[in-house]
Amino acid sequence: MKKTLFITGLLVTTLLLGPIACQNELDVQNPNSPTLLGSVVDEESFVSFIQGTTYGNGFSRGSNWLGNSYFSLPWGYHELLADNVGASAANNQITNIGQPANVDLGNGTTLSNPTSQVNIIRTFNNRAATGAGNNALYYQWAHMYALINACNQILANADRIIYASGSDKATKVNTIKAWCYWWKGYAYASIGSMYVAGLINNEISPETSLSSKVSRDYVSKEAIIAESDSFFNLAKTTLQAITNNAQYSAMLGSLIPAVCKVGNGGVLTTAEWIRNINTMLARNIVVNKLSPFVNGNPNAVITKSLMTPMTVADWNNVKALTTDGVQPGDKIFTARSTDVGSTTIFSANAGNVAAQTATNASTATFKISERFLQYFKKDNLGVIIDARFANNFSTTSTYTDNYVYSTRYTLRNGGAGAVGVKVLASRTAGAYEVVIAGSWEENALMAAEANIRTGSINDGLILIDQVRVAQGAGLAPLAGSGIALVPALNELVSERRISLIFRGLSFYDNRRWGWSYDKSLGGGVFGQFVRNGGTNYTNATVNYNFLDYWDIPADEIVLNPPSGTSVPVTNTNY
Repeated sequence: MKKTLFITGLLVTTLLLGPIACQNELDVQNPNSPTLLGSVVDEESFVSFIQGTTYGNGFSRGSNWLGNSYFSLPWGYHELLADNVGASAANNQITNIGQPANVDLGNGTTLSNPTSQVNIIRTFNNRAATGAGNNALYYQWAHMYALINACNQILANADRIIYASGSDKATKVNTIKAWCYWWKGYAYASIGSMYVAGLINNEISPETSLSSKVSRDYVSKEAIIAESDSFFNLAKTTLQAITNNAQYSAMLGSLIPAVCKVGNGGVLTTAEWIRNINTMLARNIVVNKLSPFVNGNPNAVITKSLMTPMTVADWNNVKALTTDGVQPGDKIFTARSTDVGSTTIFSANAGNVAAQTATNASTATFKISERFLQYFKKDNLGVIIDARFANNFSTTSTYTDNYVYSTRYTLRNGGAGAVGVKVLASRTAGAYEVVIAGSWEENALMAAEANIRTGSINDGLILIDQVRVAQGAGLAPLAGSGIALVPALNELVSERRISLIFRGLSFYDNRRWGWSYDKSLGGGVFGQFVRNGGTNYTNATVNYNFLDYWDIPADEIVLNPPSGTSVPVTNTNY
């Protein structure tokens, strides 16, 4: 990465934490300051530095455009692309980014978007547009390379720090290294799953000993995913070598902010952490390979895609990884909001896309989509019977405008109070848990899909049932029903969309199932609910024609022009 991109942007601000956690949490200096090596010399200051650069650079600092964290605008784009939400405001191109090419209402009327999503993205992929907050390509890229840069600095200094007298330095250093390998694996996975190419930046510049060494060799998304896998596996071997569990737990506990150590978050055992890694390794396979399921056809073909098809070997690899992936009760990596004035990562009202949706539909930044709501199960009379629907959605306010973001429903703030039923959003400080990486639900549903796709349909249905029970859906069990491949995949699709909403995953699903591609290429999504001009349509066909992988942001390629051996930095299929 070009240093100027982040020195003047994401890494320049000092983030100070108030009294909600220990005094030194996230109280760090600018990590690119020339005094860093002189001021961060002992364990206490180094832990503060690690927290501040990991959570600050990766998820908070620099995200004051629409919301105030990585989980608001960058993940908001994902939810828009997935058609889980819509947006009518002009901010940051959120109205345009999720607009499909056209919608056939099923009555002979087709509504077309005069400006394609691809054209919108490329028109605003320039540095001036970034400065004005209109370049959607910038945010995810910037945060993830800032996170990689932070981890490079931590790794370069971990051995020189003076640790507490009498403590097990080797265990502490290995815990810190595993931390960095994990977050680098996470960041490279994010880049490789979203962008057509990327940079492998793993060295500190010898000129500064602070920022990552500049690379101009852009490599393929496959190479970036391979780099992610490499760091995840390096984290695993590092954790496997740790034997002093007390020193490990103490160090890991000091790296995770207090607000992230409640609910499903907390201090992971080495075994739990390894299972989290396995879930992320499985995700790298699942979200980056085609497994089309278009219009009820599990053998659909997408004729032009940057993704290669899933194979039986891939599905078997997913089954192996998820078998030792996140299990019920395992601790995972999470984040929560805090009160204004003592913010660690994000605020309660604007810091994540769920909170930005959970208010009056007419004024909400994001409006829950009719296409999302149709996946809740109904009885024979068309009445929704999934308890998660009544607990999370109401008709107290509606919004009627463009067909993409018109909706009859509002996402409830904090749910309706049903005992044991999953709450999908809250604007109360500390109440909503952002799942940063993998979870048991995601792991179970990847295993379910792998089983269904490889002939063990009932084993997959058992896992879907388990997720529904855990979230209080109140639905009749699927296991033992004897349903065939297509209805089983329909259940899988429904459950992934509902239980994994607001986690930045659903666009990847739409892409790999073939829905995001143009109908002429075999894509599109059928039988959709659309509200247009106050009229509800229940058999619409949505033709998205979205970029499957995004171009590299102009901020990067202008400051850091590709070398002669670089792969293309734009998606050549569009």
